[in-house]
Amino acid sequence: MTKSLFDSVTVGKLDLPNRLAMSPMTRSRSYDGLASDLMVEYYAQRASAGLIITEGIQPSVVGQGSINTPGLHSDGQVESWRKVTDAVHERGGRIFAQLWHSGRVAHPSLYPDGRLPVAPSAVPSGGQMVGHAGEQLDHPTPHALTLEEIAETIADFASAARNAMAAGFDGVELHAANGYLIHQFLSDNVNLRDDEYGEPARFALDVAQAVAEAIGPERTGIRLSPGNPYNGIEESDPAGLYTALLRALRPDLAYVHLLEIGDRSLTEQLRAAWPGTLVLNPHTGKSPVAGMFASAEEAEAALPVADVVALGGLWLANPDLPARTRARGPYNEPDPQTFYGGDHHGYTDYPPLAG
Repeated sequence: MTKSLFDSVTVGKLDLPNRLAMSPMTRSRSYDGLASDLMVEYYAQRASAGLIITEGIQPSVVGQGSINTPGLHSDGQVESWRKVTDAVHERGGRIFAQLWHSGRVAHPSLYPDGRLPVAPSAVPSGGQMVGHAGEQLDHPTPHALTLEEIAETIADFASAARNAMAAGFDGVELHAANGYLIHQFLSDNVNLRDDEYGEPARFALDVAQAVAEAIGPERTGIRLSPGNPYNGIEESDPAGLYTALLRALRPDLAYVHLLEIGDRSLTEQLRAAWPGTLVLNPHTGKSPVAGMFASAEEAEAALPVADVVALGGLWLANPDLPARTRARGPYNEPDPQTFYGGDHHGYTDYPPLAG
């Protein structure tokens, strides 16, 4: 039977009314670490998604890697996110919090005590981040996590997941993609450890297990980006690495979310290795962030391999995306000048479909 984007589907214990998920997208509208009233409106506008996956949310102070991003490690942050989840649920939506630890892709200016960012090993990314004054700041050589600090970091993920439940989220997604901390452990060039965490998949598996034990596997998803060189990552054998990881993950997790980087054959191989629900952010181009700009046509073409399709840019500019997709457009064009930071312009002011 041919699948449609408008079929219902069960993910974990959630019944989704359609297979169009909203991909996580950093928007940098959190100026005090809290979810703002503007963010409440932004997510509520997009409640017709089968599933909303939020922007990355840091699980700890040292997990932050960019300015103006929100957290889930304080009571105030939990309360601020409760306004978001209430608004989404009131409109009939479902929402997962993406837990995002940036690892070495960060800068001491983000932290009150000026500490170094952390990583599996003391290997700098070679990249930069934008500072509070708009200046470019080099990522420094990070602090290599000790075994005790790794245990604390895993506990931070579990604690943030419990906070997500207290804030009313339907589940959490672990960000193990795009060169951030969990992905750094999976990489050849950043993970140079000679202890048990030198085994590439060990940290990802331990984080997923801790979070599943904290809130239930049916509320736990994980995002992966096999072969993605973003943020200075190198992987010599993505097919072997991710096949092994998928076979070792608990099969009762809510889903695995793949960001596709130009190779549908790799996606098909990994689909065969994963027995559970697969969310796919599709793109057959070569850009490491190309999946953000996948089209509705690419979403439909991904259904033979995916259970749910996550799109980014189309959701950013089209808060009523399912209605527009049914109507075959027209689609609002996203404005790159307003992607990060700012006010409601390019955030909550994209118009819905007329009529």
